[in-house]
Amino acid sequence: MGTIKEAQANQNLTLDAVQVTKKGDVREFSRYGKLGRVCTCRIKDASGEMDLTLWNDEVDAVEEGQKIKLADGWCKEWNSSLQASTGKNGKIEKL
Repeated sequence: MGTIKEAQANQNLTLDAVQVTKKGDVREFSRYGKLGRVCTCRIKDASGEMDLTLWNDEVDAVEEGQKIKLADGWCKEWNSSLQASTGKNGKIEKL
């Protein structure tokens, strides 16, 4: 069982039930000649709030107001705040 309060930078992260409270604008980027998309969301649970970065197909899979689970994700520090993503092995599941 994982909560936002338990999240620590540079560690794997599992969040059992969080709500997407805000979904930011989708931005496009190019890396190594391939186009991609990225979006930052705000998520919360009873213990707190943090940002969640969505990449490519994840951008369309998550909607504002939705409850999700982040399994085997990654947490990092960006601009003095913690930020979650699926990382290399993580998955986002709709609840």
